[in-house]
Amino acid sequence: MRPLPIHLAISVLLLVPALAADEPTPDSARETLAKWVETQQLISKEKREWADGKEILTSRIDVIKGEIEAVKVKLKDARETASEANSKKAGTVAESESLHEVGTGLGKESGELEAGLRALLPRLPEPLQEKVKPLFDRIPPDPAATKVSLAERYQNVAGILNEINKFNNEITMVTEIRTLGDGKPSEVRTVYVGLAQAYYVSPKGEAGIGRPGATAWEWTPSPASAAQIAEAVEILQNKAKPRFVALPVKVQ
Repeated sequence: MRPLPIHLAISVLLLVPALAADEPTPDSARETLAKWVETQQLISKEKREWADGKEILTSRIDVIKGEIEAVKVKLKDARETASEANSKKAGTVAESESLHEVGTGLGKESGELEAGLRALLPRLPEPLQEKVKPLFDRIPPDPAATKVSLAERYQNVAGILNEINKFNNEITMVTEIRTLGDGKPSEVRTVYVGLAQAYYVSPKGEAGIGRPGATAWEWTPSPASAAQIAEAVEILQNKAKPRFVALPVKVQ
């Protein structure tokens, strides 16, 4: 048996009291009909309101679903961005650590070069010492606590080595004051043959030979070579014609 529709069931219920009366009247019939119509109107109104409410709820649900999807996309992008940033940060940290290690190694090497040059300074010829003194003054006294950059320190070391190499590849003649055989200081002409050998002669003809020692240059009188040394000096001063001059050389 099929169930009765809602509006029909309500109508039946409303009509039951009327049928139960002994005798229906036109007024009671009109009243019953009016109630039935009113009931139908209420049912129709409820249906419309439910349909409208459902449509509104469905629209709201669709909007919320769209917002949720948008948030999901943003979260995904944020995670990817964060992951990329973390990867870059890790790479930067690794690169920074690598550069720090390289810098530490270069700083140690620079300190060793500077220490070696300091030890070499007393063994350089006096003219060369005077020339590189400004560069030696730039060497930091404490490499571990200096604020001088590695680039400046290496540039300074390269400048010193360049001047030393230049002096070693040239014949240099200078005027110096040297103590001679009589114990008195005298002006002499000194000829440096690179960093290996040097010869000097005084206006009186006193001559000597210089060689680099363990801590400084060592000078030895050489009367037997005075004439040759004096001749070599005159040739370098363009006071004599160029020719081969035999000078004593000691190879160490």
